[in-house]
Amino acid sequence: MAACLAALRERRPLVHNLTNAVVANFTANALLALGAAPAMVESAEEVPAFAAAADAVVVNLGMLTAARAAVICLAVAAAARARRPWVLDPVGAGAIPARTAFALELCRLRPTAIRGNASEILGLLGEAGGGRGVDTGAASDAAVAAARSLAVMTGAIVVVTGAVDYIVDGAWLVALRNGDATMTSVTGMGCAASAIVGACLAVADDRLLGVAHALAITGIAGEMAARVARGPGSLQVAYLDALAAPDPALLHAEMKRDDGGGQA
Repeated sequence: MAACLAALRERRPLVHNLTNAVVANFTANALLALGAAPAMVESAEEVPAFAAAADAVVVNLGMLTAARAAVICLAVAAAARARRPWVLDPVGAGAIPARTAFALELCRLRPTAIRGNASEILGLLGEAGGGRGVDTGAASDAAVAAARSLAVMTGAIVVVTGAVDYIVDGAWLVALRNGDATMTSVTGMGCAASAIVGACLAVADDRLLGVAHALAITGIAGEMAARVARGPGSLQVAYLDALAAPDPALLHAEMKRDDGGGQA
């Protein structure tokens, strides 16, 4: 994780985000605070060239329209041709049939990583997750088996975020217990986590470790922010400050992981 953080700040990977208007500013600021370089290019004329030139592409299905879906497909195809890692954030999958169908179409294009809440991951496997819009109705551990199946089906590293974050690659399982419940009071925390996954994949030699590092950094920053925040507004600002602050020794000391899991 120390090497990952150092690489982020030295290389400043360019992360191309196709995200929604609600979270675009927060996502961009989170990447900047961490040391990455964000881009939010959405024009169909520019997206293919930009996605190919970026170090990673992050696709977020919030506020999905037909035009946005077409642009997302252009970006994913360009990233694949350029062999760039790309991340799928299947916002609302399982709760909205049309969105679920499009998310499954993207899954068949073999994303490098998929990050969602339990309801979204369950929804991609056709299982009921009790989701309502972007909110999950299931605990993260309820979706571990679905995440494993999805990883095998797509070849992606699959992340289920929640009180415990689970990262699965089909053979191995990592469980991280960092984070704070107050993070759910700020819109875009999960979307920012997906963008940070993209940034870490851009500098990682190992996909599973890169994704795990991203979720550990996200959770630890959330805990640091919760200690000083007075409410949702100050939590958002404190979270950005925390992303810019941690050094490798602090991250190692704060990380809460399960070491006994091993093979999934």
